[in-house]
Amino acid sequence: MRVLVATAVLVERDAVAAAFAPSPTLEYAIPGATLSRVVPAEGGPLVFDLLAAGVGPAAAAAATAAALTAAALNEQTDARADDRTSGPYDLVVSAGIGGGFQPEAPVGSLVLADEITAADLGAETADGFVPVTELGFGAVTHRPPESLVRAIAAVTGARTGAVLTVNTVTGSADRAAELRRRHPQALAEAMEGFGVAEAATAHGVPVLELRAVSNPVGPRDRAAWRIGDALAALTGAFGKLAPALESWNPHDR
Repeated sequence: MRVLVATAVLVERDAVAAAFAPSPTLEYAIPGATLSRVVPAEGGPLVFDLLAAGVGPAAAAAATAAALTAAALNEQTDARADDRTSGPYDLVVSAGIGGGFQPEAPVGSLVLADEITAADLGAETADGFVPVTELGFGAVTHRPPESLVRAIAAVTGARTGAVLTVNTVTGSADRAAELRRRHPQALAEAMEGFGVAEAATAHGVPVLELRAVSNPVGPRDRAAWRIGDALAALTGAFGKLAPALESWNPHDR
């Protein structure tokens, strides 16, 4: 199984890679991006390509689409390529740290999306915010495979709920309350998941979003951030994924 993991920045990518140490990592280039490939040393069925896709949904969508297209075209620069490291991806994971809605998603916890929702894609009207779907365009939500969400939540201990994709990180209590009013099922917010999901869906590949909570959603307070703890939680989560992924049928959506 080939898994593409898209993070926003290098420190998140490296936290994911740390879960597989000391397995060898190989970097290779595709148009517009560089992937770090982890091929388990024991020769198991899983291969992870790690991508620091950039901050925000547009950058995440563009880089993820480039990686998916390269795979679909079977562009391969690894001289050691085998059946595990060529061909289309079986799964895309948007991963990294994010804000957690309190008290449901405390700092240091893991959140696994059962829906990936664009929170601010739409229009402001006299009656309030209207999502783009009510204007007759596009989509605002993608839903990961239920069976895989259940399996990964079981092995990682992650809480399951909606993860919101925002273009502007929440910095006030009023904004946090407004998001919860519109999305009462939300557990976390981040900036890339919906972009990753749009690219994956366009290629017909299932998608997950896994977030480690680094800060509360609400008033911006750098002193309350626990980025190191969240990155460690992210590493720990990826270290537990193999059994769930190996037993999952990619065709079971």
